[in-house]
Parts: sequence; C-alpha cells; structure tokens
Amino acid sequence: MKIGLYFGSFNPIHNGHLIVANYILNETDVEKVWLVVSPQNPLKKENTLLNEYHRLHLATLATEHDTRIKPSDIEFALPKPSYTIDTLLYLKEKYPQHEFCVIMGADSFQNLSRWKNYQSLIKEYEILVYPRPGYDTLNPLGAKATMIDAPLLQLSSTYIRACIAQGKSIRYMLPEAVIEEIERGGYYKK
Repeated sequence: MKIGLYFGSFNPIHNGHLIVANYILNETDVEKVWLVVSPQNPLKKENTLLNEYHRLHLATLATEHDTRIKPSDIEFALPKPSYTIDTLLYLKEKYPQHEFCVIMGADSFQNLSRWKNYQSLIKEYEILVYPRPGYDTLNPLGAKATMIDAPLLQLSSTYIRACIAQGKSIRYMLPEAVIEEIERGGYYKK
C-alpha cells in the first residue's frame, strides 16, 4: 500500500491540513495518509507546543470519520527532536510491505537543505509538495518531487493559536469536535 506521511506539529490540526490530505488521496496514487504528529520539530521552538498527546488526540478527533487518514504517534517513541529521515528509516523497517512518500508544504520543501541527511531523503523518497503562500515550488536539490495543485489556503496553526489567545472565533477553521476539545481543555489561551 502507498502511504503518504504528512509530518507536522499539528498545533492544532486545522481544516487546511485536512483539505491537503483529502486532495492528495483524491488526486494521487496515495491510498492512505498518516498524520505523523511530531513531538518536537528541530526547526521550531518547543515552548509554543501543546503537549504531543493532546495534539494527537485533536488529530484523532479531526479524522475519526475518515478511515483513509490516520493520526500516528510513531515519533513519540523515537529520540527527540524528531528527524524525518530517522522516522522514515524506522517505518521502512517496521512496515516493509508499504511504500512511503512524504507530504510537505512548499515552505518546508524550500528548507530541505537544512534537514538532517536530506540527501538520503530526496534520493530515496517521493515528495508531494503542496503550495504555501509566499513560497515557490522550485526544485533546486533535484528531489523526486511532485508539485500538487492543492488549494492554496492562508490558514495556519499560528493564526489559530493567536485567535484563541485573543478570544476571537475559530469557527470554520477547525472541525467542530476539535474546537470543542480545545475549549474544554482551555488550550492555547496563554
């Protein structure tokens, strides 16, 4: 089975993430998307992250009615910070029956040269790149990349966290079950 690995902090997961995952499932040969919740991205500040188990729970709530999309805690048991290449090697060994590809935004794609062992990543794995505002989809590293024409959304977890902290509405930006859990848990209120 071909599985698209969509790595991210998902802090919190929002409709933009889900739209990209759904688009990839509809328009490519990817059969399942695993949302790999990263406990600690080495390129992001840890102090802005909600606990990884809460973020995983929110991703589970967001996808509970779609069997094609599965949140994954695979990186929770791996050394921190989480490096994509290490996770890919682990998954390849654990699930040799599957073919894995990586899903990422154009912003991450343009920063690949900063990633651990990026040469192995671009040589061994197909990368599906979706557009992000303000980033081009050039491929200067010669990766096995496919540019996906997914809808371009100006929606980010950073903006959603800011709205919550300021008491503004986040309706229509996240699945209703995720909004309810964020409110119940008092997440991101600062």
